[in-house]
Amino acid sequence: MSDPSFSLSRRQWLRTTGLGLGATVALPGLLPAHEATRVLGGVSYRELLARLEQDATTARRLAGPVRLMYNENPFGMSPRAKDAVMAGWTEHTWYEPPIRQQVRETFAAHVGVPPEYVLVTQGSSEVLATAALAYGVDGGEMVVPHPTFEDLPRYASTLKATVHKIPLDDRMDHDFYAMDARIGSNTKLVFVCNPNNPTATLHDDRTLRDFVTTACKRAPVVVDEAYYDFVDVPGHRSMVDLVTKGESIIVSRTASKIHGLAGLRVGFAVARPDIIERLSQYKTGDPNVFGLHAMNASLRDTEYQAFVKQKNREGRTLLLDSLRAAGRKATASQGNFVFFHAGKPAADMQRYFLRQGFMVGRAFPPYTDWCRVSIGTPDEMKAFVSVLPGAFA
Repeated sequence: MSDPSFSLSRRQWLRTTGLGLGATVALPGLLPAHEATRVLGGVSYRELLARLEQDATTARRLAGPVRLMYNENPFGMSPRAKDAVMAGWTEHTWYEPPIRQQVRETFAAHVGVPPEYVLVTQGSSEVLATAALAYGVDGGEMVVPHPTFEDLPRYASTLKATVHKIPLDDRMDHDFYAMDARIGSNTKLVFVCNPNNPTATLHDDRTLRDFVTTACKRAPVVVDEAYYDFVDVPGHRSMVDLVTKGESIIVSRTASKIHGLAGLRVGFAVARPDIIERLSQYKTGDPNVFGLHAMNASLRDTEYQAFVKQKNREGRTLLLDSLRAAGRKATASQGNFVFFHAGKPAADMQRYFLRQGFMVGRAFPPYTDWCRVSIGTPDEMKAFVSVLPGAFA
């Protein structure tokens, strides 16, 4: 963001959006106070969620250019999660708070495994870091698609592991045939991301299962399911059931996406107990108590999850339809972001959209003329698509 063209002051932003410095709207951190007032006033939870959309849109607009670059949840954590954070404040002084085991048990029940199959981590990035350490600390080789979420291959590279990056196929899916051919006697770990980031593509369930069950006989397979909760394809299944069948598979999940807890750092590994024990040896710490309380409540808040998924679907459909109308190619997104062919450098797209009040994703080589856009609130996406045609002028 050192490029002068990226400079947009908060005062300029308030002017362009029509919000004066005296605007009476809450910053994101103050939204819980509004929500508490509404609950005390007898507003139903359904009504509260309906109002949350406008609150989030207004607060994000006041905070500056709209963040559509990191695949964040624009609505933040659920109101019930915020209540849980406040209710659990006494445990922040404890080294071993009871909530640590409680959230492990809650998540285990959520995905249908015994608690000993779950490791609670500081975000899903720690799952990938501990996997790299546990299986790559002595060198060896790892097989990963390219491009994909970069944490595991980056960690592995720092450990002097040889990382084989296998290009995506012509449909921007994992090339499972090429990945399978690369797995050898010195392969320590295989990585799959489904839906994939940055392409947002979802793999055919049967093809993925065939690959994973074959590959894990030769090396443990990490399956990153960070965007699992946004998938709309009927019959789509997690790989968790393969874990319970005893396969050498590590499923990674996060609280950062549909649960809106990116800043509180909570994630999960689901694997056989012996693999969980191995990963545990490389943990660097524990999630903070506030994040744990928030996640424990959010896992039970299925109404909020459904709300976020529906709003994401609305925004995603609006963007995909607008791209189609503009004649632009886009992948069939199953995440909370869209990846489309811009026909010009991603940096040019960043500069254009920033002038319009939006921050979008960086370049993802080799797709340097493609653009990744996270899904904001429906109102934000309406504003975004209104300026979209100008990006292709």
